[in-house]
Amino acid sequence: MSVSAPLAAVSTEPPLSQKLRDYRGEGMPIDRCPVRDVLAQIGDKWSTLFLLLLAERPHRFGELRRAVPDISQRMLTQTLRDLQREGLVARAVLPLVPPGVEYRLTALGQSLSEPLAQLVRWAEAHHGDVRAARAAFQHEQSGAATSVQTRRSA
Repeated sequence: MSVSAPLAAVSTEPPLSQKLRDYRGEGMPIDRCPVRDVLAQIGDKWSTLFLLLLAERPHRFGELRRAVPDISQRMLTQTLRDLQREGLVARAVLPLVPPGVEYRLTALGQSLSEPLAQLVRWAEAHHGDVRAARAAFQHEQSGAATSVQTRRSA
């Protein structure tokens, strides 16, 4: 069964592959590519989760820790610092006893909320397809490995 993709809106922007070729043509080292540079941070294991949580409202450190219980305190601290460094999250010390800390999205972080939400919706809609593709690939790979072992032992 073949499913055709919906027609994309006509864009005046060059295709993404052309932009990558332009970066290389300008002599830009690939590690300075804007796409790689930005996605390296927001595409890690934890950052997306915290950006999504902070898109809802500001959170205190403990709230974030409880919302994602499988992250260590050290990794949560590092992730939040990285998001601060990127200008996506702001940290505010609250005048409490003992002092509290609150994290919120900056304007730049808020501008990422809708594109990130689209990515999350895509992931939710296609998660089953991705898992099925992984299983098929693994099955294919294990079949190829078995075939090679059979030939070697013959």
